[in-house]
Amino acid sequence: MNLEVRGVPHEAVIGIECHVELKTQTKMFCGCRNVFGGEPNTNVCPVCLGMPGALPVPSRLAIELVVKAGLAFGAEIPAFSKFDRKNYFYPDMPKNYQISQYDMPFTSGGTVPFWLADGTQCGIKLTRIHLEEDTGKSMHAGSADGRLSGSTHSLVDFNRAGVPLMECVSEPDMRSAVEAVGYLEALKRTFVALGISDVKMEEGSLRCDANVSIRPAGASEYGTKTEIKNMNSFRSVQRAIDHELARQVEVLSNGDRIVQETRGWDEAGSTTHVQRSKEQAHDYRYFPDPDLVPIEFSPDVLERLRSELGELPQTRLDRLIGNDKLSVAQAHQLVDTPGLADYYDAATGASGAPQATLNFVLGELSRLANESGIAVGASRVTPQALAELVSLTEKNAINSKTAKDLLGRLWTDGGSPTEIVTSEELGQVSDVGAIDALVSEVIASQPKSAEDFKNGKDIVMKFLVGQVMKASRGKADPVLAEERLRAMIGAKN
Repeated sequence: MNLEVRGVPHEAVIGIECHVELKTQTKMFCGCRNVFGGEPNTNVCPVCLGMPGALPVPSRLAIELVVKAGLAFGAEIPAFSKFDRKNYFYPDMPKNYQISQYDMPFTSGGTVPFWLADGTQCGIKLTRIHLEEDTGKSMHAGSADGRLSGSTHSLVDFNRAGVPLMECVSEPDMRSAVEAVGYLEALKRTFVALGISDVKMEEGSLRCDANVSIRPAGASEYGTKTEIKNMNSFRSVQRAIDHELARQVEVLSNGDRIVQETRGWDEAGSTTHVQRSKEQAHDYRYFPDPDLVPIEFSPDVLERLRSELGELPQTRLDRLIGNDKLSVAQAHQLVDTPGLADYYDAATGASGAPQATLNFVLGELSRLANESGIAVGASRVTPQALAELVSLTEKNAINSKTAKDLLGRLWTDGGSPTEIVTSEELGQVSDVGAIDALVSEVIASQPKSAEDFKNGKDIVMKFLVGQVMKASRGKADPVLAEERLRAMIGAKN
């Protein structure tokens, strides 16, 4: 995106604050269920409603999930952390303060690596990942679109209040909306793989705010930033950031100044609008929560959590792109489809042919999966069976049509492609004598097409090859068939 103010090139400076609801059975500080939906105000108790005398008890699982997220990105895990109270009033916050973390979060630093579609490798630094409780949800009634504007009254559902909420704060390292989306996709990919969250933006389990500013290219000081909220998809994130960058260029070009404020994204209108002036940290009057003891991590606990990470999505992407020579798009498709990369790895390990295996996995197998609604990994086509099929095609034991037909049969019935080919004599006919006999039959039965080819109509060759395949019941080597057709038609005349 071209950013120029009065002839001076500018650059974007973007940071992302990402809120992620954790995948736990219960809320952060009580035993209420952590589920999406349900009748309003049914998953509540004195603790999450902030009743006097009700004391919070932190969820060990939620804390461990946050630490795992930090470890996945190489963050530092301090030996000592604590919870703080973030004080502000809002109708959907029952205690009038939020239990959060201020100066001693569970993780500090780290880097989120990812690949862009054009093959660019990026690494966005993290400031911190901390843990807090979510708020309730305000619902504005009486308006057609559920917005505050035009509503006659508001209702509050506290089912979400107290749900464990992880906040990932990036450094302002992103220089485009495309990088911002790539960063968010990397977070989502990792959190899904580790079982930290289902990160469904449509259900609010992944919410992000973008801090956006511009500055003269090469400058070290930051410009005045605005914070964009209400982005409910990655597409919205990209559009909202691009719009805000263009708006800031226009403001500065007109001789005005950028005001630090929070702006909402209007998806329908494709524009941002002012919501409120931006608060500073001191406005929240943070102080340690007196009801919660500090948290300490032993080396044994950290080592256990580290050992549970397994191969991280980014490590797998690097391996697929670097070792197997897959494109970035192909690697992302494998890793971002649940179970597909595991299936591909198992099949490739048995076949030893990454590209041929990939062609089947992302081609015919994925088509069958989409049509049937059954995941590739849950189908009757085992990785070993696919490896056999790849081996048969690589050795020219069967042709591509037979391979496709076999794959359809394996999807329905399972079994071994090698045994089917042997028992039903489906092997590819590659004997020159046998192919010549078939070609002679086709030339004799299709004299006009043969003559058309001889007279320069090369397009009829596809038809003639098809006739040879039909005569051989699909078993002829199509490459050899075309080669012999060209030679024999020419030799005959």
